[in-house]
Amino acid sequence: MNTNFNINNLVRANIKALKPYSSARDEYKNSASGAMVFLDANENPFENGVNRYPDPQQKEIKQKLSAIKKVETNQIFVGNGSDEVIDLAYRIFCEPGKDKVLTFSPTYGMYDVSANINNIEVIKQPLINDFQINLNQLQPYLDFEDVKIIFICSPNNPTGNSINSEDIEYVLENFNGIVIVDEAYIDFSAQASFLKNINKYNNLIVSQTFSKAWGLAGVRVGVAYASEEIVALYNRVKPPYNVSTLNQEAVLNRLDDLEEVSHIIGIILLEREVLISALKTISYIETIYPTDANFVLVKVDDATKRYHQLIEKGIVIRNRTTQPLCENTLRLTVGTATENKKLIEALKSLEKN
Repeated sequence: MNTNFNINNLVRANIKALKPYSSARDEYKNSASGAMVFLDANENPFENGVNRYPDPQQKEIKQKLSAIKKVETNQIFVGNGSDEVIDLAYRIFCEPGKDKVLTFSPTYGMYDVSANINNIEVIKQPLINDFQINLNQLQPYLDFEDVKIIFICSPNNPTGNSINSEDIEYVLENFNGIVIVDEAYIDFSAQASFLKNINKYNNLIVSQTFSKAWGLAGVRVGVAYASEEIVALYNRVKPPYNVSTLNQEAVLNRLDDLEEVSHIIGIILLEREVLISALKTISYIETIYPTDANFVLVKVDDATKRYHQLIEKGIVIRNRTTQPLCENTLRLTVGTATENKKLIEALKSLEKN
């Protein structure tokens, strides 16, 4: 545990003083027995499945996640995608126009976008050539009072690699601010989740999502795991009904089908290896970067040219050549066996072009 960390020194004064909105569903504690007549929330009384407001605290989801992830329900925040987890962190801990956050580039672009929306300066610390943290270059920033949050995406997007766990622990132990470890792709990684450390590090937030391995990208539900104190701050600031009934039901159904989710993850991991093996045979692919995610970053001779050539063949991938350290790279998501076969055939057909 970082003994120098004091969350009261980080939380914005207006957030400390904030009296959160109390919804009708928050005030009714479900203590009475029998069928209840709900006339408290100005809802339409005619039942159609979604005429009532959703559970503002997503209690069922948290109970199921608690059993699966082995954490307490009061250490779980359920948000409108991981983007809400990111945005609320800025709102809770960063004074607009004053405070700063630090990211390691290249990385997930929403850290920057959310910072710009909240008028927060971003310090971008470049990763070294193997896409790892340079602790020597990072060291001076660990003592900057204005740096309130450090984002670490692991496995990282767009590079695919996991960040060395020892380096993440060093940051947690030596930085007196919030460290958000974004584990959107952790289900595809051989490296253990940092979720096991939320009781060890009181400045740690682990962000995960249902968009990737769980196959619910259209549902937009993300999760933050942290200390009870940090989760209470998230609940204070979030909108009262931030996750819809339909989205909660989709997540609950998926949480009841762990065997199917595990099966699909296994297929994606197998297809990832098949794809990498095939990519090694493509002459204009210069580098295939190690990956712990459901995508592969490759360096080619001319990324923009190859991107448009693939578009013409009906295949959409991501051109990452504008990102730091990613000149002439393409990011290829692992698809189904059929999709991957089409991708490889298209890539091979371009070898003479």
